[in-house]
Amino acid sequence: MEDRHLAILRRHMVEVIGIHAELASDELGRATLDDRVLAAMERVPRHAFVPAPLLRYAYSDTPLPIGFDKTISQPFMVAVMTDLLEPRPDDVALEVGTGLGYQTAILAELITRVWSIEIVEELATEAEMRLLQFGYTNVGIKVGDGGQGWPEHAPFDKILLSAAAETCPPALLGQLRPGGRIVLPIGPEGDQFLSVLDKDADGEVSMRKLMPVRFSQLETVR
Repeated sequence: MEDRHLAILRRHMVEVIGIHAELASDELGRATLDDRVLAAMERVPRHAFVPAPLLRYAYSDTPLPIGFDKTISQPFMVAVMTDLLEPRPDDVALEVGTGLGYQTAILAELITRVWSIEIVEELATEAEMRLLQFGYTNVGIKVGDGGQGWPEHAPFDKILLSAAAETCPPALLGQLRPGGRIVLPIGPEGDQFLSVLDKDADGEVSMRKLMPVRFSQLETVR
């Protein structure tokens, strides 16, 4: 496919995201997503972050396998989680679960710096290569246990997890700046909810559960 065809498919993908957001307005609390987030979704070439055999499905609103029992998330879910994060241009964020780097690229379009952790070395290496290929120089990736965070670069304004935890890992709460936010799926397999955790100026944490989701469980190094 030519670039112009891929651009048309991206625009269609964003239109579908908008329709799904309207249908989920009761759960999300609003019917539209941030224009900045949708513009980033239209700019980032999702086809560059999926395995080559799945290229034709890159702009379908569905998760896709990327190997190692991992997936690239559904575009609607990427958009919703990014929107809930409320990214600001001067934010520094931690991402847990790099995969092949698609969500990383979306964040990199919107904020000043993204630090991303991936437990599978092969995926981390591939993601780093793909992100550099498209000029995302405001990203740092390491192989490791995402539940432990990245203390060297803390505190973070925002933290996003693309894997489900039964409770938010304490290390991540500790590395979140007062006034910061974490977006993650919480709960055991089969009973997960997309959730938002906010830390106030005094360090108190509040949580909102928004909508049922299905993510793979957060892996830890034992």
